[in-house]
Amino acid sequence: MTPQAEHLSPAGRLLLDRRRFLANSSTALGSVALASLLGRDQLLATGPDDPLIDAAKPYAARRGHFPAKAKNVIVIFCAGGVSQLETWDYKPELIQWDDKPLPGGPAVTFQGPAGNLARPQYSFRQRGETGKWVSEMLPHLAELTDEIAFVHSLTSKSNTHGPAENFLSTGSVLDGFPSLGAWTTYALGSESRDLPSYVAIPDPRGVPQNGSNNWGPGFLPATFQGTTMSSKSPLRHLSAPGVSGASDRAARSLLQRINARHLEAHPGDSKLAARIASYELAGRMQLSMPGVSDLDSEPTSIRKMYGVDDSSNPNKAAFAKNCILARRLIEKGVRFVQLFNGAYASGGKLNWDGHSELKKQYDVHAGILDQPAAALIRDLKQRGLLEETLVVWCTEFGRMPFFQKGARGRDHNPDGFTCWMTGAGVRRGVSHGETDPLGQKAVKDIHPLYDFNATILHLLGLDHERLTFEHNGIERRLTNVEGHVIREILSWAGGREGQERNA
Repeated sequence: MTPQAEHLSPAGRLLLDRRRFLANSSTALGSVALASLLGRDQLLATGPDDPLIDAAKPYAARRGHFPAKAKNVIVIFCAGGVSQLETWDYKPELIQWDDKPLPGGPAVTFQGPAGNLARPQYSFRQRGETGKWVSEMLPHLAELTDEIAFVHSLTSKSNTHGPAENFLSTGSVLDGFPSLGAWTTYALGSESRDLPSYVAIPDPRGVPQNGSNNWGPGFLPATFQGTTMSSKSPLRHLSAPGVSGASDRAARSLLQRINARHLEAHPGDSKLAARIASYELAGRMQLSMPGVSDLDSEPTSIRKMYGVDDSSNPNKAAFAKNCILARRLIEKGVRFVQLFNGAYASGGKLNWDGHSELKKQYDVHAGILDQPAAALIRDLKQRGLLEETLVVWCTEFGRMPFFQKGARGRDHNPDGFTCWMTGAGVRRGVSHGETDPLGQKAVKDIHPLYDFNATILHLLGLDHERLTFEHNGIERRLTNVEGHVIREILSWAGGREGQERNA
């Protein structure tokens, strides 16, 4: 034995035995493979915090880890990377430094050489009782400042649209991970029996850069993926051409009896039970969905408040209808609604990716977002729904304080940007975290997007550290091995830490 080996532990000395090392390695690899196969077939033992899901009723409502403040969620996802400097994060020093180089700033950023610093392209003024400085770009949303909790110090792991959208929606820059909505409905199910538990509503101009990854189930059961629909593209095949309603109902009733008999002959077949449950939900949706998506029944006052009949701006009118659809889905008990504003990368023409002509392009995008989104929040509040609904406004990253060289727009900035929340369990009229005086980097109370997602789960009564799923031998979760609840923006503690504090 070498002098160095004498200082090793007994376990360490065993690793020096080649035969024993190879034997143990083969056993370990076999165990990993077995765990992977058992996990794939859902044969591993259920952990104490795993949701108890009946395969025949996968959408049934379930309890969280602790009493929740929010019953459901609407996420307004502005695709393209909205500039915090033109919206929510007022930086007066940018006005003084306008058209001057940033001392010690980067020579090159994501899309090329950096230009000079550029003042905010919209004026700011103080709003509400809090006196918060908010941009004139979004006058309707600005009026709601006292209702909102802003987080000004968020960071992302990517400055590229696709991976950054993934990180915001799934907690990973890679494809194949479950979305926030899938995690939520996996844990909590839905209060609605006749509608999907999770609905994604794409922008009238198209889907976001990473498409269905934003509402996909990843390695969770496919049952929990988002159902896509919008006012412009409603669910298809809700009725069979040439088949009367009575005949359709009779056929569904017969099919239900046949399926039930088949399930009795194959007890314990969870995949069969889940498939039957999915078909039965589709059948119920044929009856319930037309009433939800029929927006013509909305009163004139509501249509006017949202801007549904704005003939001068068809995209705004279509987005306004999507906002009403989101409210109607929440009213019917849908757990999670993801409402997109902005489509895929298009040089800033179809989303908030303002590289070349930021002011010109933001005038267009703001006109589509502002009135309908503000009306959605007001409408939820006047109906008493905001007390149990969490509304989240988010974007995948922010923008640099300088223009790109030779352009009138800002490059991607994952190092400091703003998202916000309002509604159930959220403190009103607070601003948390800071970026530096020019708005380039978060410098106070820095929060990776893991923290933002952990906070959303917390308001739903879910502990982000306990909400896990066995995949390839690893207990996966939305926040990976990170994440902390941003308690400074909450009006309600909840959870184990909150209960200890209240005690």
